[in-house]
Amino acid sequence: MNLLIVGATGTLGRQITRRALDEGYQVRCLVRSVKKAGFLKEWGAELVQGDLCVPETLPPALKDVEAVIDAATARATDSLNVKQVDWEGNVNLIQAAKAANVKRFVFVSILDAEKYPDVPLMEVKRCAELFLAESGLNYTILRPCGFLQGLIGQYAIPVLEGQSVWVMGDTSPTAYMDTQDVAKFAVRSLTVPETENKTFPVVGSRAWGAYEIIRLCERLSGREAKISRMPIGLMRSVRRITRFFQWTWNISDRLAFAEVVSTGKPLTAPMEDVYQVFGLDPNETTTLEAYLQDYFSRILKKLKELDYEKSKGKKKSDKKRTYPRF
Repeated sequence: MNLLIVGATGTLGRQITRRALDEGYQVRCLVRSVKKAGFLKEWGAELVQGDLCVPETLPPALKDVEAVIDAATARATDSLNVKQVDWEGNVNLIQAAKAANVKRFVFVSILDAEKYPDVPLMEVKRCAELFLAESGLNYTILRPCGFLQGLIGQYAIPVLEGQSVWVMGDTSPTAYMDTQDVAKFAVRSLTVPETENKTFPVVGSRAWGAYEIIRLCERLSGREAKISRMPIGLMRSVRRITRFFQWTWNISDRLAFAEVVSTGKPLTAPMEDVYQVFGLDPNETTTLEAYLQDYFSRILKKLKELDYEKSKGKKKSDKKRTYPRF
């Protein structure tokens, strides 16, 4: 099957690409910069330069394509904002896929998007879901809520380096999932008829609160965390300021997501039926504990090796040192 992956250079998209290649798909990736996406070509993917926000670049990318996996989303540092990428860009892609007679369209959305109409990212994802469902394409919508990979920069590294771990209000417990596991669902949906024209949550085995994750990092690292609390009121003020300037609109839209995680309501969903439909084994899904255990084990081992090499080098230097004679 010829497969087009959109958002392939992102945290999730690259895992979807890797998984699809491993399973024997002919993978094509739509990328804005061929140079930055060079690693995808090295893996075996075909690169096609294009942009969701430039509709005329999409038909060539969709030529002879049977299925699309859309994992595109605007980054906070992008020049394009959430509305341009996650709404207008996805509409362009869906329309182009329809015109190209694409047989399957898998869209990565976000859990509980319909519950937060005032949060730009959630609202545009919800609208994109509706547009896809009404397009006539044979679709599957996947709704994750958080990736394990994001916990490294948010919690693990600050704990290791003695920096502040920022916690905001009563942060909502979140059922994080490894992007490699989300990729399994995305690729599997292409061949499971029961997933057609349906929406599924794709979340981890349990929801974790911020302080639970911090305590786990402390235990695994053997170091004490420095916790700093950020009032939600301050976050809202920062968001209002960033809305004054066009070049910070995307940052403002991302800051608005704080309204979701500060409610205290768990971001999770039952997964028993989902695993059954997709034919996947929940016991093979990476847990948060296992993910962080592996990370800290590798990092602490590396640190010990560096300390050993440093100590060894210092001893050699001391032996070579010449002392004055008296």
